[in-house]
Amino acid sequence: MSETIRVDVDERGVATLTLARPDKHNAMNAEMIGALTEAAARLGRDPAVRVVVLTGEGKSFCAGGDLGWMKDQMQADAATRAREARSLAEMLGALDRMPKPLIGRVQGQSFGGGVGLMSVCDVAIGVETAKIGLTEVRLGLIPATIGPYVVARMGAANARRVFFSGRIFGAAEAVELGLLARAVSAEDLDAAVEAEVAPYLSAAPGAVAAGKKLVADLVAPVDEARIALSIDALVARWEGEESAEGIGAFFDKRKPRWAE
Repeated sequence: MSETIRVDVDERGVATLTLARPDKHNAMNAEMIGALTEAAARLGRDPAVRVVVLTGEGKSFCAGGDLGWMKDQMQADAATRAREARSLAEMLGALDRMPKPLIGRVQGQSFGGGVGLMSVCDVAIGVETAKIGLTEVRLGLIPATIGPYVVARMGAANARRVFFSGRIFGAAEAVELGLLARAVSAEDLDAAVEAEVAPYLSAAPGAVAAGKKLVADLVAPVDEARIALSIDALVARWEGEESAEGIGAFFDKRKPRWAE
């Protein structure tokens, strides 16, 4: 198994899927993206797994995409860029479609792609001190492949408030926006997550899976056309001058020209 994630399953069938790059604030690189895709498929197939809890190790839930990985895409050829963007989109889709309840345990800050991970959870509980933001525009990028899931979770009106401003907001506002179901103290986080997990252990697993699929079928689906649109949007930004300036400024430890 990849060292970028951990999967633990208890005797009740509750799987904890942990992002395990704490030194990088659990930023997603190619290895983690692949590992999450594989874990979603494996947990979804496992009849012993009743519920999956998604969380992070350390003080951050997920800082989004690893900037080194993004820099590599900007320097790659077109086919590689498209393939890597699709791998990110397919990972989110695999988690979103997993036929098991997915509970987000947001124990710390979450930016960019981390907000996408929150959005594919069936319910997410976060610590009240968490800082959250769709910060891609600060780097000359946009929340592209996560966009279909973020907008589906927030609704368009709420997305307009935070999707393209790069503004950092707190857990209370995340509840208002629909990203988090509840914001609790760090001491109460595990109890709050357990309160979401416990009802599923008394429910018929097949009925739970069918109910989750029905909800997805009753709303506008994240279909291939939307996924392709989001991939093209991300690749276009990777190829643009603003992303080169924004990511270059990050590595140079300076402000990008638009923030000077």
